[in-house]
Amino acid sequence: MKRKSPNRKPPKAVAAAPEMTAADAVVATLVGHGIDTLYALPGLQNDPLFDALFRFSDRLRTIHTRHEQGAAYMALGAALATGKPAAYAVVPGPGFLNSAAALLTAYSMNAPVLALIGQIPHDDIGRGLGHLHEIRDQTGIIKRLVDHTARIARPQDASRATAAALRAMQTGRPGPAALECAIDVWGRSAPATIAKPLPIPTAKIDTAAIRRAAKRLGVAKRPMIICGGGAQDAAVEVTALSAMLQAPVLGFRRGRGVLDSRDPLSVVLPLGRDLWGEADVVLAVGTRLLWPIQHWGIDRDLAIIRVDADPKEHNRLHRGARK
Repeated sequence: MKRKSPNRKPPKAVAAAPEMTAADAVVATLVGHGIDTLYALPGLQNDPLFDALFRFSDRLRTIHTRHEQGAAYMALGAALATGKPAAYAVVPGPGFLNSAAALLTAYSMNAPVLALIGQIPHDDIGRGLGHLHEIRDQTGIIKRLVDHTARIARPQDASRATAAALRAMQTGRPGPAALECAIDVWGRSAPATIAKPLPIPTAKIDTAAIRRAAKRLGVAKRPMIICGGGAQDAAVEVTALSAMLQAPVLGFRRGRGVLDSRDPLSVVLPLGRDLWGEADVVLAVGTRLLWPIQHWGIDRDLAIIRVDADPKEHNRLHRGARK
């Protein structure tokens, strides 16, 4: 007797990824990550990118500047003002170099700025053929300015590369990233899937270290808090801790305003210098402590507790003791 086959539903057809240019994939990924403005100066190496920007103009506006430095600094200002990633686009060679000062400033200020940088034809990179705006080792120069950089080699890789750059900008110590794309790759088409925002890894919390820090602060007679730019998102916590400990707060440079300047415990640099000399415990939040350590000095009677996204910062200027 012939056995009947069980009723099985036919497999659902998997929709093929839509075909799009590398430029379309990058712009669509920016939109999917909540970026609604791009600051840019056009140039022929990026013509296909601007075609894509036109196609997405109902979801992402393009602000044209008169100089590449203006585009990069506008992106930097947007990132600092909003705390969210901002992006700019420039042509290779002199266009990129004109924006380098702002990109380096974004690095030093831990600002999430994405640079989209054009390139000469892909197969000619590094050959020294004398293309317009060609410079030697553009990628190597970029790597000296940012921690994350990549070159888009195929349209099917464009979206994932963009999402990876945006994640890197918000992982660990925030900062800028850069993507290069050759003039002939921007306009190439292939089936491409738009990458969703990638999960941002969270730092592991050392609860034992927190307990030790809390105990040290709890018995301190003259505690002090110093905030840098890395404390911008910790205003509520810093304010509460300052009030609990009655600890003065020095906002250094971008740390100014973490504690409301009208608060009686908010101090400025000259008074901070005097308080540093009297403090027995200093809590440093999101600051390298470059100025206090190099100019004010430390001694064995001063305990420093550091909260920083980059573990390398803890011992960069002074090797502390683990207690």
